[in-house]
This record gives sequence, C-alpha cells and structure tokens, in this order.
Amino acid sequence: MDSYKYTVLLVDDEEEVIQVIMKKIDWEGLGFSVIGYANNGVKALEMVEEYQPDVVMTDIRMPYMDGMELAHRIREEFPGTKILIFTGFDEFEYAKEAVHLEVEEYILKPVNSVEMTKVFGQMKAKLDQEISEKRNAETLQRYYLESLPLLQANFYTTLIEGRIREEELEKYLQDYQISLPGPCFCCLVVHTSATQTPEGMSPLLLSTSVQKQAQERLEKRWRTKEFAYLGNTVLLAQLQDENEISELTDECDRFCRYVRRMIGAVVTVGIGEVCRNILDVSKSFAGAREAVSYRGIYGATRAINIREIAPQENREAGTAGEEELTRLFKMIRLGSGKEVAQAVERYWNHIFNPQDSLQQHHVAVMELVSALYRFAAGNEIELDEEQASENMGELYARLSDMEPENLKNWLLEISLSFREKLITARSRSTKSFVIKAMEYVQNHYSDEDISLDHVCEILGVSGSYFSTIFEKETGNSFIGYLTDYRMEQAARLLIGTNEKSYIIAKQVGYGDPNYFSYVFKRKYGVSPSKYRTEHTERDR
Repeated sequence: MDSYKYTVLLVDDEEEVIQVIMKKIDWEGLGFSVIGYANNGVKALEMVEEYQPDVVMTDIRMPYMDGMELAHRIREEFPGTKILIFTGFDEFEYAKEAVHLEVEEYILKPVNSVEMTKVFGQMKAKLDQEISEKRNAETLQRYYLESLPLLQANFYTTLIEGRIREEELEKYLQDYQISLPGPCFCCLVVHTSATQTPEGMSPLLLSTSVQKQAQERLEKRWRTKEFAYLGNTVLLAQLQDENEISELTDECDRFCRYVRRMIGAVVTVGIGEVCRNILDVSKSFAGAREAVSYRGIYGATRAINIREIAPQENREAGTAGEEELTRLFKMIRLGSGKEVAQAVERYWNHIFNPQDSLQQHHVAVMELVSALYRFAAGNEIELDEEQASENMGELYARLSDMEPENLKNWLLEISLSFREKLITARSRSTKSFVIKAMEYVQNHYSDEDISLDHVCEILGVSGSYFSTIFEKETGNSFIGYLTDYRMEQAARLLIGTNEKSYIIAKQVGYGDPNYFSYVFKRKYGVSPSKYRTEHTERDR
C-alpha cells in the first residue's frame, strides 16, 4: 500500500496560487502525485473525465463553471473521487453546500502548508482504508464467481426435477446470476453411447468432449445452458417462438452427425416439448428423455423430437405443414431469393402429396391462401393490382384448378414478390439513428438542456452504443458535433444580424454568455465581437 501513489488535480483560475500549492506541499512524501491543473471548472471536468484522479482540490470562484458546480458534477459522475474545496470566501452558505455535497474538507486561503499536509495525510489514510476494504470485497467476489458454475448446475438440476417453487425462482436467478429471458424453453438430452467409443478413449472423456462440442455449436444461437445429469448432458435451450423447434431439431441432427465424424461419438439428442413457463421445463425434460429411449426404433446418431414420433394419422389436419410454412415466411422476411425457393420446395414436398385425395388437395390450397393473406396483412404488404383484384374465394377457386407444377410456380412467384416488397419497404422507412440525431440537433440546438442522454432516450439506444456509432459515422463525438453546429449558427448570426452577443448565445443554447465566448474563441481563435468586426470589414 505504501508504494501506491494517489493522483491529485488542482483547480484555480489564479496560476500563482497553483504554483504555491505545488511547491509548499511534499506531494511525493505524502503518497500523492499532481497529474495537472486547470484554470476553470469546464477544463477541470474534462480532465476528471480523462484522468479520473483520486482527489480534486478546487477553488470556488472561477469562470465558466464554479467550484460548487464542478463538485456537484464530479459527485454525480465520479462518486469515488474525493473533493477538497479551498477559497478566500469564508461564507456560511458555501460551507453548508460543501457539507451537502459531501466535500472532504473546506479550506480557507491563504493556504497553510502545515494544515494542507495534515489534510492530505488524513486523506491518504482514508483512501488506503477504502482500497483495503475494496480488495477484501474483491476477494470474496472472486470466490463467489469461482463457485458460480457449480451453483448454477445445481439450480438447473433442481429445475428439471420440478423442485423449484414459483416464489423462489426470481431469487435463485438473481443470486446465481442466471438470465433466462426465453420467451420459450425446451430441454435437450444429449446421450453419448458408452459402448461405442473410439479406441483408447474412456466413456467419461468422450462424454465431456461431446458436451464441449454441444456448447460451442448450440450455445450462441439457442442461448443454451449446459450441465451434466445422470450420465447425460442436458441443455436448456431458449427459443424466440415455438415454431423454431423445427430449426433446432435440424441443428441437433447435424450436430449428431458432426460429432460422429469428428470424434467418433455415437450421440442421440432427445428433444422435449416447447414450453413458455420456465417452471414447466421438467415436463420438457421428461419428453426429451423419453425421445432418447426411442433410438432403438428410429436409430442413433440423430435428433429425435418427441413431437415427431407420434403416429402420422393421429396428427391434427394441417399440423404437418405448419413448421415448413413458418420457415417459408421467415425466408420471405429475412432470406435470399435462393433460400425462398428452397423453402417453397420444402413446403411443397411436405404438403402436396400426389396420392392425396381431391378433397385433401383443396383443403391444403385453402389453408395456403388463408395463410398468405394473413402474412401480407400482418407485414403491411401492399398487394399488386392483379393480386388485390381477386378476393380470397376467387383466388382459391383459380388456384384449385391449376396443375400442381403451375401452382408451385405461382407460390414461388408470390413469395419472391412479397420478399421484394418487404425489402423496399424497409429501405424506405428505415433511417439511420445517426441521421435522426443530427436532424434533432439541427432542429433543437437552441435548447440548453439538449444532451447525449436525452437524444439516446428519444432514439431508444444506449449511450455507449450510440456514441460509438455516431463517431464512426461522422468522425466526431455527439457533443463535438452539437458544439460545432451551435458555433456555426452563432457565426452566421454574428455576421448576418446586429444582435448582441449575449442574445446570440441564448439563441444557440448557451445561458452563460461568458462560457459561450470561451467556447467560440476555442473554435475560431477570436472572441465573438472580434469575429464580427473582422468579417464585417472584410465584406465592405
């Protein structure tokens, strides 16, 4: 701890005062180093943001931003920074506000080296104690984090066994830092054969390898939680929609073939029912385990979905094609033209069987027409004149009389048409939030309260994300862009009008005319009045 040097920022508009303080105090001996000094509150706040010093020692009376405002901003944005106030103004109100701001000390000028040494000696002791406590807390936090994987695995085990009560759930999730947003859940049981193992590899090692591969291939897409249970790997998958279960099944099927080829493991993945309540995953787990038991009938090295192993004839009419139709609509929204064509082919092969009766064919056509109309309405797709000229009954009658190949071509054509319309609509309606932010600045630059947080709230994005994207797109920070735009407008008003400088300051969003002059000079190198004079003379 003795070797640790705490950093100090000195703030005073009188440089000679700063120099006296720097010379009078043995900073090195006290365990501090002065990282710099600022002559006003605005500059000081910039330096605090950049260097985040341990201590800020500031005067009260300063231009642009006084010490009290600076202390208030530091307390809000950097609560760990200690604040010392020194001033020649021994006034009760200042002292009272300093106490309210939790200022460490209130020191009167002229600065006494003995008093300052005492204050900073006490400050170092306090900082040392805080760091010591923090490090102890960090140690406990490290132990806690190290035990988290085991705690989480125990929770998942208890969950699939159906032993979590609803009133306990939220506390478990919070304590064990588990996020399960869903909204849909599904249990997968990954069974690795212990009798068919590569030469020289133990069943346990093989099973561990399979679990690692499952995590790598499934975790990102399905936000899976992996844990071992009774010799198998169990995965809790999260789906955005119940219909995604078909996509998950296909992915698991590919996974089974992958591990067979790569590491020689014979793996069967049992997939349970999809549920919306996390407490129902015990039922999903039971279904997944049952599905694995059917590997003797349906074969190993594959995924078996419990929904798919019921006899075909017992399924409800129309259920067989729901997943493929969902896939088709997804490709219309998000896929390429080739992917749409593939989805049409899959749907067609799944639904339209040459051996179907005429009645079955008509039912399939009716369901298809109805689904297409709902999709168009739900996605606000404007139908072509030809498409809109027919009502649903007329369209159904026309399609029912088509030859199968012509009907399939019609489905492909209208699917591609819907896709193009969605692309056009998105490109027309979607506008970059960077452009929206710039437009907001241009329309509201006179508002003193405009800020990064305010704009982000309007746009519905985080500050960190917005700042990164804005700077990447414009080459400037948002605050930098706002300041530049305000200064450009101020310059225009100075040349084009006879308004006083303080009025122009207010018109471009600055309540403090002195600070306005400071920012203007920083950008243009001259004061507003001189800028006006120079440009007026030039135009004569």
